[in-house]
Amino acid sequence: MKYISLILIFIFLQTKINSKDFIILQSTTSTRDSGFYKHILPKFTKDSGFDVRVVAVGTGQAIKNARKCDADVLIVHHKPSEEKFISDGFGSFRKEFMFNDYVLIGPKNDPAKTKIKRSIKTALTKIKKSKSTFISRGDESGTNKKEIELWEEIGVRPNPKKEKWYISVGQGMGGALNIAVNKNAYTISDRATWESFQNKKNHIILVSNEPLLLNYYGVIPISSKKCPNTKTKLAGKFIDWLISDYTKGIIDDFKVNEQQLFHSIKN
Repeated sequence: MKYISLILIFIFLQTKINSKDFIILQSTTSTRDSGFYKHILPKFTKDSGFDVRVVAVGTGQAIKNARKCDADVLIVHHKPSEEKFISDGFGSFRKEFMFNDYVLIGPKNDPAKTKIKRSIKTALTKIKKSKSTFISRGDESGTNKKEIELWEEIGVRPNPKKEKWYISVGQGMGGALNIAVNKNAYTISDRATWESFQNKKNHIILVSNEPLLLNYYGVIPISSKKCPNTKTKLAGKFIDWLISDYTKGIIDDFKVNEQQLFHSIKN
């Protein structure tokens, strides 16, 4: 009997150990694929005592998941979609906390001659005019939405069903980059994923560092009015930590190949 009691106590203690509080973070893939979460989340867990469990998908899918209440916090990077999410009552507020930028990736020999003026609008115009192969993620991610907005800046909306040079692959950033590299094609990527990408071969950044390519990340707590089971207090602690001056230093310290991938937003 004493032996059984000891076993029950042991099981109870193990259950307590394994039942650490956690929140679910629906997130864009660039923050995961770049290694950003591996850099910051262990520090947060150490400071707070609870975990953040990340579901990393494209921005569009992350927002859809959050609308189903499968989240406590949302981190994505397409402001119009985020504002719609909040106006529909699913998010309590939006706070921009960091940024990086998008880049045009292409082969070193640059068949469309995109890097002559280092302008993304000029580059896309040259790609379309020369019918050079362009890979679109086609997955409703933040990057895909940004790419479409950039095409619209030059007054076009390529149709993959009609234009053979424009290929929509319906994949994440890593998959789209692999296809672009293998097809000697162009694509738009966030800088963080590109810098972390291991299969660059003969591809390089051709256009970057201009205002149209800035990429802002927002954090949004899920509204308890729409989603009553949301862990509001824990989510609030995470967001307060994420936007603190202390964490801004952690964000700015994250580098891959000596390249700073994200920049905190200073108040």
